[in-house]
Amino acid sequence: QVQLVESGGGLVQSGGSLRLSCAASGLTFSRYTMGWFRQAPGKEREFVAAIGLSGDTTRYADSVKGRFTISRDNAKNAVYLQMNNLKPEDTAVYYCAANFLTLTVARSTYDYWGQGTQVTVSS
Repeated sequence: QVQLVESGGGLVQSGGSLRLSCAASGLTFSRYTMGWFRQAPGKEREFVAAIGLSGDTTRYADSVKGRFTISRDNAKNAVYLQMNNLKPEDTAVYYCAANFLTLTVARSTYDYWGQGTQVTVSS
């Protein structure tokens, strides 16, 4: 079965950095666009970043542009989210998701989801 397993979350001070990883199995990874979403307490899950099949195309939420970078390694079946200059408002559970072929920011279009990793940014 398909599994997406996130790692790399933790507690960091404002201005710090974290790198999230997502390991995928049970799917032909190169045929899936990958996305990162996040959900803060009491809020809906929101789009953060997405990357196309080969890694050449990316999309970012306005709130993270210039601070976060999404990348993928098809040889390792992995996607990453480098998060720099973190702010307290970035505190959330971060989820990795897979979408068959289509690069999209719409949460409802993603086929598979991980369990999430907690990111907490202290002020």
